[in-house]
Amino acid sequence: MSRGDLLIIAERAAELMPRAKLETLLGDYVPVNAITKPTAQKTPLLAEVQAFYRESLDGRYFQSFDVNATNCTGRSMGTDAFIAEFHRLLGKCVRAAGTRSHKGLLVAFDLLLRLLEHIDEAHDDLVFFADEPGAWQVGIVWRTVFPAYFRCLAETASSEEFARTVDQRIKSFAEHDRPQHIATACKVASTLQREALRLQLSGDVPTSHR
Repeated sequence: MSRGDLLIIAERAAELMPRAKLETLLGDYVPVNAITKPTAQKTPLLAEVQAFYRESLDGRYFQSFDVNATNCTGRSMGTDAFIAEFHRLLGKCVRAAGTRSHKGLLVAFDLLLRLLEHIDEAHDDLVFFADEPGAWQVGIVWRTVFPAYFRCLAETASSEEFARTVDQRIKSFAEHDRPQHIATACKVASTLQREALRLQLSGDVPTSHR
């Protein structure tokens, strides 16, 4: 397995494991007591995502290297760290979708998706990919993410906004599985949202909403 994949697994384990067991898992590599404060209040998820968003755009994770024939498919440590943290926060958003206020959670989802859009717009300031740059390299499993994201969107967006956003997000990130994701959106949509989505996909959008 790649260093990046192992880092994602390590972050998941640290996130899900009870603090009492973290010493066994990480103690000989990381000073656990210095990074975990049992009496401290947890940082709200939206605040975590906002901080990650700002730090990413500020270049915290950008780390390039001289590309040659032997390392052209590799990733820098900074890029691996960005991807692992992105997966950690996105996973928290997905898990929270059934238990938290969807308005703030939708903001967190959208900030993370904006980072992916930033990468796809070929801005060379967020992460460094030696070969074929693009958000696809972050490795998001959309069949897991979209059900939670569309549920938050359905509960907070107008019918037209829901339809436009669903169409745009699928087009941006998972066009190859469009029928599956449209079906997912329809399951969580209201009757009016489903009708707006049907009109959006048919191109028959009212003039006032074009």
